[in-house]
Amino acid sequence: MADIRLSVTLITHNESRHIAACLKSVAFADEWVVVDSGSTDGTREIAESMGARVVKTDDWPGFGVQKNRALDLARGRWVLSIDADERVSEALAARIRTVIQNEPAADGYELSRISRFCGQWMRHGDWNPDRVLRLFRRERGRFTDDLVHERLQVQGRVERLAGDLLHDTMPTLDDALDKLNRYSSGRALDKVKAGGQGGLGAALGHGVWAFVRCYLLKRGFLDGRLGFVLAIYQAEGTYYRYLKMGLLRQQMRNPIEPI
Repeated sequence: MADIRLSVTLITHNESRHIAACLKSVAFADEWVVVDSGSTDGTREIAESMGARVVKTDDWPGFGVQKNRALDLARGRWVLSIDADERVSEALAARIRTVIQNEPAADGYELSRISRFCGQWMRHGDWNPDRVLRLFRRERGRFTDDLVHERLQVQGRVERLAGDLLHDTMPTLDDALDKLNRYSSGRALDKVKAGGQGGLGAALGHGVWAFVRCYLLKRGFLDGRLGFVLAIYQAEGTYYRYLKMGLLRQQMRNPIEPI
């Protein structure tokens, strides 16, 4: 078997509008592993036509477990884990190629991610700077089992690479609101499992703080109208997360008996 220096791993579900651009941006890799959870929009077919190895799963265990499934299928000495709505810029691609060719001392690398919200690249607020750990030696990295907001844990030395990881997330407000609901529910469950409390008071307090942090302290106002919208979005997501945590706690204490 030929030496596989770099594997790219992705997890997908109905990502036909993003998957081609994503895979084109990492054409320099030696293999592409896609783990798909029941797409019905042609995502798997597009990925396969571009040379990716696609594996279908019938269940959805959460982001962390699903990303570890993709990681277990990778054969490269190095792994780049990205999302379908992300693209590797040319500058970042050049840096990644240099790193994996020179066998550096580091075991993992943080990438600088810049995200687009409702059509605008956000340069301030909670989303910038946004550093994500995504490139790592395969045997040194593993994702946590969180339903959402999973974290990559790398054993060893971690450094930072220059160049941007472009995140074309939530192109419309409908996309944003749908993601807010799904992610706040998943994160609430993760938090409750870890012993978090939540409740109305916590929801209000943390929600207000999220707006102040995003819009004022991190200068989200410099992103104009959508900077304000994003700050509200961050506050709302935080509010619903803590509110759902309180409701989950209440349901655990007082389960509803069947009629």
